[in-house]
Amino acid sequence: MELPEIQLEQVTVSFEDRPVLTDITLTLNERRIGIIGANGAGKSTLSRLLNALVIPTTGTVRVGGLDTSKNAKQIRRDVGFVFQNPANQIIMPLVADDIAFGLKNIGLSKAERKVRVTQTLEELNIAHLADRESHTLSGGEQQMVALAAVMAMQPRTIVFDEPTTMLDLRNRLRFQREIAQLPQRAIVITHDLELLEDFDRVLVVTDGIIDFDGQPADAIDHYRQWSLV
Repeated sequence: MELPEIQLEQVTVSFEDRPVLTDITLTLNERRIGIIGANGAGKSTLSRLLNALVIPTTGTVRVGGLDTSKNAKQIRRDVGFVFQNPANQIIMPLVADDIAFGLKNIGLSKAERKVRVTQTLEELNIAHLADRESHTLSGGEQQMVALAAVMAMQPRTIVFDEPTTMLDLRNRLRFQREIAQLPQRAIVITHDLELLEDFDRVLVVTDGIIDFDGQPADAIDHYRQWSLV
């Protein structure tokens, strides 16, 4: 799968005149990218820039050459987003219907939706959940269903916001395996530093700037030292 280059050029984001991110310039090409930082540092805002959930106050974000401020709908199809609480992302009563919901919105036929849903459930080894009522799912199952709904849309990049926060150890390890196998680019915002050990690149966000950008071991060591200050 060819992955789109993501570029941020002198990006600043302010909410009610309060800067949350300041003068960020980045190019993202890697397949597995982690983003870490203290609460309130700006990492979630940074992640939401990548699929046009947040538009820069100044500067430009481009995904595959497309400006997010002018091509939000197209970019949101190419950059999926899995939120911290997957229950807020699951809206249909049955699992299969929830995964098909987005596909219907983009105009796929009933037959096409069925094929795509079945294929995605099988890829994630959760075909047994297809006919389950969504409200009966465990936290780990909700996480996998939310991921399936995003994957079914066939984005080339998936952004995860604190994906292991609500998972027990067994489901956390399962999620870690799934991340490693995804054909898409995965960009993961997390406090779970062990999750990032095999990633290609890790960014450390501190007070609205990229404080460190490098290999996981170096970034994690930098973050731990900063946290002790």
